[in-house]
Amino acid sequence: MKDADVSRQIQQMIRFIRQEAEEKANEISVAAEEEFNIEKLQILEAEKKKIKQDYERKAKQIDVRRKIEYSTQLNASRIKVLQAQDDAVNSMKDAARTALSDISNDKKVYRKLVKDMMIQGLLRLREPSVLIRCRESDRKLVESLVEEAKKEYSEKASVQAPKITLDDRVYLPPPPKNNAATDSLEPFCSGGIVLASEDGKIVLENTLDARLDVIFRQKLPEACSYKEDAVSWSLNTTCCSLKLKIK
Repeated sequence: MKDADVSRQIQQMIRFIRQEAEEKANEISVAAEEEFNIEKLQILEAEKKKIKQDYERKAKQIDVRRKIEYSTQLNASRIKVLQAQDDAVNSMKDAARTALSDISNDKKVYRKLVKDMMIQGLLRLREPSVLIRCRESDRKLVESLVEEAKKEYSEKASVQAPKITLDDRVYLPPPPKNNAATDSLEPFCSGGIVLASEDGKIVLENTLDARLDVIFRQKLPEACSYKEDAVSWSLNTTCCSLKLKIK
C-alpha cells in the first residue's frame, strides 16, 4: 500500500475517533445538564417547601399571639366591667344601708316591721320554743310585740303558740353612729331580730341588713337597672319581701 493511501486511512480514522469523542462529549454534557437541572429543581422545591413551612409556622405564631392578646384584652375588659358593676352595686348597697338605718326612727313603721319579722321567723322555724335576740335599744319594743306575734303566728300556722324567750345576755350590735352605716368599721345593726331554736341548731337572721344582703344577691340584675333610684328600690324590695312571705 502506498504511503498516500496509508496517510488517507489514518486521517479517516482520526476523523472518526474525533467525531465519536465529540458525540460522547455532547452526550455527557447533555446528561450533566439534565442532572443539574433536576437537582436544581429538587433544591428549589425543597427550599420553597421550607419557606412555606416557615411562613406557616410564623403565621401560626402570629395568630396565637393575636388570640392571646385578644383574650387578655377581653378578660381585662370583662374585669373592668365587673369591677365597675361591683363598685356601682356596692355604692347602691351602701346608700340603701344608710337609708335602712333610718327606718327604726319611724316608730309606727318600725313596730309593724319588727312584728312582721317575728311572725315570719316563727313561720319558718315552726319550733315549740324560740329564742329571740334584738338590739338593746329595741328590747322594750320586742317585748311589747311578743304576745301579738304569738297570736298571729298561731292563727296563721294553726298550731299552739310557741314559747318565746328574749336573750338578755347577748344583744345585736347597736345602730350605726350618726347613721354612718357605710363608713363604720364597728359592727352595727340597722334593725330587726335574730331567731333561734331552743337548742341553737337552727338560727334565722331576720335583720334589715341580712334582708338587704339577700335581696342584692338574688336580684343583682334588677338592682343594676335601678342605679338612679337605688335607695327607693332597696327599701321597697326589702319591705315588700317581708310582706309577701308572711301572708
